[in-house]
Amino acid sequence: MEIVYANAALACGLVISLGALGACLGISMMGGKYLEASARQPELMNDLQVKMFIIAGLIDAAFLIGTGVAIWFATQTFLK
Repeated sequence: MEIVYANAALACGLVISLGALGACLGISMMGGKYLEASARQPELMNDLQVKMFIIAGLIDAAFLIGTGVAIWFATQTFLK
């Protein structure tokens, strides 16, 4: 029974850590592309900034949904 708890904890840790890694990489790549685009066309900087923040929020939302699912999975496993 303890091995089930260990595997559940490992799975939850992987879901949260890999989700955080993906979100960090996605936001950093998006920020770099925003800086490149605003350097090439400064007149579009305001429009691009709004879209960048919307996409950053969506990337963070996907990570938080994954974290919520991992916590739900952990509570369902450990409460049995």
